[in-house]
Amino acid sequence: MERGGEPGGGGAERGTAGSPGAGWPVVVLLTSAMAFSMMQLFVIGAFGPRLVQELPISTTVLGLTTTAGFGAAAVLSPLAGRLVDRVGPRRCLVALLLLTAVSLALIGAAPGAALLLSAVALGGVPQALANPATNKVILAALPAERRPGVTGMKQSGVQVGAFVAGLPLSLLAAGVGWRGAVWTAAGAAALAALWASRALPPDAASSGPAPCAASAAHGVTRRLAFFSLLLGCGIASVNTYLALFGSQRLGLSPTAAAALVAVLGVAGIAGRVGWSRAAGKPGRAEALPAVLAAGAVGSALLLAAAVRMPLLVWVAAVAVGSFAVSANAVSMVVVMRQAAPGRAGLDSARVSAGFFAGFAVGPPLFGALASAAGYGAGWLLAAAEFAGAAAVAVPLRSRRAGAGDGGAGEAGAGSAGTDDD
Repeated sequence: MERGGEPGGGGAERGTAGSPGAGWPVVVLLTSAMAFSMMQLFVIGAFGPRLVQELPISTTVLGLTTTAGFGAAAVLSPLAGRLVDRVGPRRCLVALLLLTAVSLALIGAAPGAALLLSAVALGGVPQALANPATNKVILAALPAERRPGVTGMKQSGVQVGAFVAGLPLSLLAAGVGWRGAVWTAAGAAALAALWASRALPPDAASSGPAPCAASAAHGVTRRLAFFSLLLGCGIASVNTYLALFGSQRLGLSPTAAAALVAVLGVAGIAGRVGWSRAAGKPGRAEALPAVLAAGAVGSALLLAAAVRMPLLVWVAAVAVGSFAVSANAVSMVVVMRQAAPGRAGLDSARVSAGFFAGFAVGPPLFGALASAAGYGAGWLLAAAEFAGAAAVAVPLRSRRAGAGDGGAGEAGAGSAGTDDD
C-alpha cells in the first residue's frame, strides 16, 4: 500500500502538492465552514445574559438549547459521515453553510424557548457535517506533511466563531440588538455558501460503499470517541456558562462577560494551530491528547478559584482555549492518520459524535449542579470530566512507536487506493 506522504499517487483522498484545492483560499474556506458550523453555540453562549433577560427562559433552558443542537449532531454524525464519503465534501459543505444560515435566522426570530430549541436543533445538522467534510477535503487536496498544520488551522475556525460571537457580534448587538447581530451572521453564512459552491473543486463520482476499517484503527476511533465525549462535556459547560458566570457571579457587564468568550476563542485559535503543528512530528500526535486534557483540568480548577478571586477568570479562559479546546483539534489529527481507506468521513464522524454527545450532556449537568450548589461545584465537575478524558487518552501513547515509523503513512492508507469520493 502506498504512503500518503508520497506525492504523485492516486486515490481521491490522496493529497498532492499540486492539487487544485490546496491553495490558501480553500484553507480559509474550510476555516470559515468550521466557524459557521458551531456559530449558534457561541451566539447562545455570548448572548446568554441577554436571552435570559429578554426571553421567558431560565438558565436550565439555556443549557437545554445546547443539548438540542449537539444531541441532534451526535445522533446524525454517523449518517453525515457516510453521506460525505458517498456524495462528496463540496456538496456537503454548501449544505452546511445554507443550513447554518437558516438556523441563525430562526434563532434571531425566536419569541421563546420552543422556536429557539428547534432552531438550535436544526443547527446540529451542519455540526454533524463539518468535520467529515472538511477532513475529506484536506485528505483530497493536501500531502501528508501539510495535513496536521492545515487541520489545526481549520479546527481553529471553531474558535474564530467564538471570537466573532464574543466581540464583533456582541459590539454590534449593543447597537442593533442581539437579534440584528444574529441575522447579520445568518447573512454571512449564506454568502459563504455561495463562495463554497464556486471555490471548491467538483465532487468525484462515488465508487460504492467504503471498505471495512482495520481493527487497530477502529479501536483508536472508539477510544477517541470516548475521549471526545468527556472532553466535550467540559468544553460545552465552559462555552455555555462562562459569560453567564461572569455576569451573574463575578459582576461583569454583558459586554465584558461576552468578551470572556472572545478571549477563550483567541486562545483556542493559537492553541489549535500550534498544537496541531506539533502533532505532525513523528510519534507526537498520539501522546498529546492526554497531556492537553491534563492541562484542561488545571483550567477548570482556575475557574473554580475565580469564585473567590475573580481576576482568575481571564487566566482560566486562556487556559481552556490553550488546552481543552486544542485537544479536540489534535484528536482530529490522530483520526486522520489512522483512517481506513475510503472511510475518512465516517471515522471523523464517529469521533465527532462522541464530542457532540458530550456537548449535549455537559451543560444540563453543569446547570443543574450550579443551580443546586453554585458555580464552584460546576467547575469542579468540569475538572473531573477533563481528568476522565486524560485517563482515557493515556493508552494512545503506546502507539507512539508505530506512529513514529509510519504515522503519516497510516494517514495515507486512509486516503489511498479504493476510495469512494
